[in-house]
Amino acid sequence: MHTGRPLNEVKADLFKGLAHPLRIRVLELLAESDETAVADLLDRTGLEPSHLSQHLRVLRGYGLVLSERTGSSVSYRLAHPSVAGLLAAARIVLRDVLEARGALAELDRADAVTPAR
Repeated sequence: MHTGRPLNEVKADLFKGLAHPLRIRVLELLAESDETAVADLLDRTGLEPSHLSQHLRVLRGYGLVLSERTGSSVSYRLAHPSVAGLLAAARIVLRDVLEARGALAELDRADAVTPAR
Protein backbone atom coordinates (compact mmCIF):
# COMPACT_ATOMS: atom_id res chain seq x y z
CA MET A 1 0.00 0.00 0.00
CA HIS A 2 1.59 3.26 -1.09
CA THR A 3 0.21 6.28 0.67
CA GLY A 4 2.92 8.78 -0.18
CA ARG A 5 3.55 9.10 3.54
CA PRO A 6 6.52 7.83 5.53
CA LEU A 7 6.02 4.32 6.85
CA ASN A 8 6.41 5.45 10.46
CA GLU A 9 3.36 7.74 10.03
CA VAL A 10 1.30 4.94 8.51
CA LYS A 11 2.30 2.64 11.39
CA ALA A 12 1.34 5.32 13.91
CA ASP A 13 -2.09 5.55 12.29
CA LEU A 14 -2.49 1.78 12.60
CA PHE A 15 -1.68 1.96 16.29
CA LYS A 16 -4.22 4.77 16.70
CA GLY A 17 -6.80 2.32 15.36
CA LEU A 18 -5.72 -0.17 18.00
CA ALA A 19 -5.65 2.41 20.79
CA HIS A 20 -8.84 1.39 22.54
CA PRO A 21 -9.19 -1.50 25.00
CA LEU A 22 -12.49 -2.66 23.51
CA ARG A 23 -11.04 -2.86 19.99
CA ILE A 24 -8.17 -4.94 21.37
CA ARG A 25 -10.73 -7.18 23.12
CA VAL A 26 -12.70 -7.61 19.89
CA LEU A 27 -9.52 -8.54 18.01
CA GLU A 28 -8.57 -11.03 20.73
CA LEU A 29 -12.00 -12.64 20.49
CA LEU A 30 -11.74 -12.82 16.71
CA ALA A 31 -8.28 -14.38 17.01
CA GLU A 32 -9.83 -17.28 18.95
CA SER A 33 -11.82 -18.61 15.99
CA ASP A 34 -12.06 -18.46 12.23
CA GLU A 35 -15.26 -16.42 12.29
CA THR A 36 -17.45 -14.90 15.00
CA ALA A 37 -21.06 -13.74 14.74
CA VAL A 38 -21.86 -10.19 15.84
CA ALA A 39 -24.36 -11.62 18.35
CA ASP A 40 -21.52 -13.59 19.97
CA LEU A 41 -19.29 -10.49 20.05
CA LEU A 42 -22.10 -8.54 21.70
CA ASP A 43 -22.54 -11.25 24.32
CA ARG A 44 -18.84 -11.66 25.03
CA THR A 45 -18.02 -7.93 25.19
CA GLY A 46 -21.16 -6.69 26.89
CA LEU A 47 -21.23 -3.72 24.51
CA GLU A 48 -24.34 -2.03 23.18
CA PRO A 49 -24.87 -2.83 19.48
CA SER A 50 -24.16 0.75 18.40
CA HIS A 51 -20.88 0.84 20.34
CA LEU A 52 -19.72 -2.49 18.94
CA SER A 53 -20.65 -1.29 15.47
CA GLN A 54 -18.50 1.83 15.89
CA HIS A 55 -15.48 -0.20 17.01
CA LEU A 56 -15.92 -2.71 14.19
CA ARG A 57 -16.15 0.16 11.69
CA VAL A 58 -12.80 1.51 12.92
CA LEU A 59 -11.21 -1.94 12.71
CA ARG A 60 -12.59 -2.43 9.18
CA GLY A 61 -11.28 1.01 8.21
CA TYR A 62 -7.77 -0.02 9.21
CA GLY A 63 -8.09 -3.28 7.29
CA LEU A 64 -7.84 -5.40 10.44
CA VAL A 65 -11.17 -7.25 10.17
CA LEU A 66 -13.50 -8.44 7.44
CA SER A 67 -17.23 -8.96 7.63
CA GLU A 68 -19.55 -11.38 5.89
CA ARG A 69 -23.34 -11.28 5.79
CA THR A 70 -25.29 -14.53 5.59
CA GLY A 71 -29.00 -13.80 5.51
CA SER A 72 -29.67 -11.54 8.48
CA SER A 73 -26.52 -12.61 10.37
CA VAL A 74 -23.18 -10.80 10.15
CA SER A 75 -19.92 -12.45 11.10
CA TYR A 76 -16.42 -11.03 11.47
CA ARG A 77 -12.96 -12.47 11.17
CA LEU A 78 -9.42 -11.17 11.25
CA ALA A 79 -8.40 -9.85 7.86
CA HIS A 80 -4.89 -11.26 8.25
CA PRO A 81 -3.51 -13.99 10.54
CA SER A 82 -0.67 -11.60 11.32
CA VAL A 83 -3.11 -9.53 13.43
CA ALA A 84 -3.16 -12.38 15.96
CA GLY A 85 0.64 -12.36 15.84
CA LEU A 86 0.66 -8.62 16.49
CA LEU A 87 -1.52 -9.14 19.59
CA ALA A 88 0.77 -11.94 20.80
CA ALA A 89 3.87 -9.80 20.22
CA ALA A 90 2.31 -6.92 22.16
CA ARG A 91 1.65 -9.28 25.06
CA ILE A 92 5.28 -10.45 25.05
CA VAL A 93 6.54 -6.86 25.03
CA LEU A 94 4.14 -5.94 27.82
CA ARG A 95 5.24 -8.92 29.94
CA ASP A 96 8.92 -8.02 29.39
CA VAL A 97 8.36 -4.37 30.32
CA LEU A 98 6.32 -5.27 33.40
CA GLU A 99 8.83 -7.90 34.44
CA ALA A 100 11.62 -5.36 34.18
CA ARG A 101 9.57 -3.04 36.38
CA GLY A 102 8.74 -5.81 38.83
CA ALA A 103 5.06 -5.56 37.99
CA LEU A 104 4.55 -8.91 36.25
CA ALA A 105 2.49 -10.22 39.17
CA GLU A 106 0.03 -7.36 38.56
CA LEU A 107 -0.50 -8.51 34.97
CA ASP A 108 -1.06 -12.09 36.10
CA ARG A 109 -3.60 -10.91 38.71
CA ALA A 110 -5.38 -8.78 36.10
CA ASP A 111 -5.64 -11.83 33.83
CA ALA A 112 -7.09 -13.85 36.70
CA VAL A 113 -9.88 -11.35 37.38
CA THR A 114 -10.70 -10.45 33.77
CA PRO A 115 -13.91 -12.28 32.88
CA ALA A 116 -13.35 -14.77 30.08
CA ARG A 117 -16.96 -14.35 28.94
